[in-house]
Amino acid sequence: MTEESRTQQAGTPSTGTQEAGTQPAPCFHSLAFREIPKPDYADVCLATLPDSAGTDTGTDTDPTEWAERLFSLDSMPRWVSAAMGLRQALVPLIGVPKAPRDTFKVTDQSGEEALIYVRDKHLNFAAAVGVDPVSRLIRVTTAVELKGWRGKLYFAVVQPVHPLVVNAMLKKATRSKPAPR
Repeated sequence: MTEESRTQQAGTPSTGTQEAGTQPAPCFHSLAFREIPKPDYADVCLATLPDSAGTDTGTDTDPTEWAERLFSLDSMPRWVSAAMGLRQALVPLIGVPKAPRDTFKVTDQSGEEALIYVRDKHLNFAAAVGVDPVSRLIRVTTAVELKGWRGKLYFAVVQPVHPLVVNAMLKKATRSKPAPR
């Protein structure tokens, strides 16, 4: 793997160099990588937007609305909510603080992405929810920066189930109607 392809995987743009006659290398940008440019862990989960998204006022393609919908404790799949409750009960045992109720609030929006960014002493967490109305896709880009043994221990447990959790949240959010505001 070349240095340029490693850089692109980490979420930074391509330098634009290419051989004659070849296609430019794809690049990927995300607010998650703006906050955590060199993550210890990163992933992207995708789902197809429901057919109704963007058909009337376009609010169904608002990334902030999707981020709030995805990360609302009330709208998560039951097993995900139960896992979050178990997390709250167990993390104090390793010296990690319980998460406040508003942990997953949107902290920024730019273009087609809304960002949830949490800075803590054991890890930094960024989740960017992007909505592409043309391709009919919603994506959640996650970046995590680990700090110290507590963050590493905590994330060793979380990492294997993280994609399962995010995909379950995407599946439920794209199949249910948004809650009235």
